[in-house]
Amino acid sequence: MNRLGFLFSTVLLLLALASSTLFVVDQRQFGVVFALGQIKDVITEPGLNFKLPPPFQNVSYIDKRLLTLDSTDNEPVLTAEKQRVVIDWYVRWRISEPTEYIRNVGTTEAAGASQLNRVVRNAFQEEINKRTVKELLSAKREQLMEDVKGEVLSQVRGAKPWGIDVVDVRITRVDYVDAITESVYRRMEAERTRVANELRSTGAAEGEKIRADADRQREVTVANAYRDAQKIKGEGDAEAARTYTEAFGRDPQFAQFYRSLDAYKATFSKKSDVMVLDPNSSDFFKTMRGGAAPAASGKK
Repeated sequence: MNRLGFLFSTVLLLLALASSTLFVVDQRQFGVVFALGQIKDVITEPGLNFKLPPPFQNVSYIDKRLLTLDSTDNEPVLTAEKQRVVIDWYVRWRISEPTEYIRNVGTTEAAGASQLNRVVRNAFQEEINKRTVKELLSAKREQLMEDVKGEVLSQVRGAKPWGIDVVDVRITRVDYVDAITESVYRRMEAERTRVANELRSTGAAEGEKIRADADRQREVTVANAYRDAQKIKGEGDAEAARTYTEAFGRDPQFAQFYRSLDAYKATFSKKSDVMVLDPNSSDFFKTMRGGAAPAASGKK
């Protein structure tokens, strides 16, 4: 029983020793082996590796992928014309020399990001101080980012290289500070209001002009239509008169009698109409008497 326990303990000890001497480096990482606090070896290729057990040797890992550093500082920066602007930017960087990075920066990515943030912010401040707001928003913005990248590279590749490579530097936003932005918005709103009022006034004047022209055309059209109607009516009356004259000329006595009947009809158009006439002097009664007598004699 004691022998079995001894074997089991020996196996556990060997496994613990093996686990402390074996380590795996991922393809996304650098493996840095330290011997009593000093860099012993840097493993750049992925795979299984060996080292001495602690405390003789220890291993740490550093990310070798492309990293992104976003700006976190909202402090305004002065332009060449002393305008206060706020910028947002980001930097794409990677650790290229783990040994130099650990010696001059630190053992974590956060240490490099912190120092790089300071260098990039100072570079942007220096370059923006040389340029106007218009240049920040124009095609010269690309040149600004190239200049900042060059200045950052000169800093990280100086007398004590950081062991990093800066791939890209980009500005994502350029804006005035809140107070200036509010003032600009108010001026823009006032200008848009002025333009809108001007357009409304121009539209109202144009509308009145169009309505006046439409009224004039309507009056001309109505007048022309009335003229044509009166002309046609006159021609019709003339043709009717000619027709009546031609028809009545064939029998004047009948024409006189027919016209008298029309006159009577027009005179007594309502039952309530009352006329007081002298039978001896009225043409109406003369006609009635004159028309009735012949009819009576003819009947006899």
